[in-house]
Amino acid sequence: MPSFDIVSEIDKTELQNAIDNANRELATRFDFRGITASIELSGDETIVLKCDSDFQVRQLEEIAAKNCNKRGINSAYAEVDETPVHSGKSFSLNMKFKQGLEQATAKLIVKLIKEADLKVKANIQGEKVRVEGKKRDDLQGVMALLRDEKKIEQDLQYTNRRD
Repeated sequence: MPSFDIVSEIDKTELQNAIDNANRELATRFDFRGITASIELSGDETIVLKCDSDFQVRQLEEIAAKNCNKRGINSAYAEVDETPVHSGKSFSLNMKFKQGLEQATAKLIVKLIKEADLKVKANIQGEKVRVEGKKRDDLQGVMALLRDEKKIEQDLQYTNRRD
C-alpha cells in the first residue's frame, strides 16, 4: 500500500550555507563597513544576529531571511524575537526555526485530511504524520490539499515515500 510521511524539518547544511552566503553579502555591503556585525548559527536551528544598532539588526534579519529563502528554507515560519536584546555595545536578535510537528499541528493535519473525504488513512506517529492510501493519486491529492492550506503555520516536507 503506498504511503508517505509528513514532517517539518530544517536541512542543517542548507541553513549553514544560507548563513555563509549572508556573511559574504554582509562583507560586501557598503552600509555595514566599519561596523561590527555578525550572523552566526547557534545550536541546531537558531540564527543569532549581532550588530551595533537596533536598525541594523533588523537589516541583518532581512539579509538572513532572504538567503534562507534562496536556499529553500522558508523564513516565514521562523520565530523572531520581538525586540533586539541590548547588551553592552551591541544588539542581538534570535531567529529560531521550528523542528518537528507539534501535536496540535499534527491533529490539524489529520482533521483536514479526514474532512477532505479522501480515501486515505492518516496516523500521528511522534513528530510526523503517516498517510496511507490505495492509489498514488489519492496521496498526491493530500499533498496538494496541504500545500494550499493556510491554517498550517509550518513548512511541511513529504518524506519516506513508498509505492
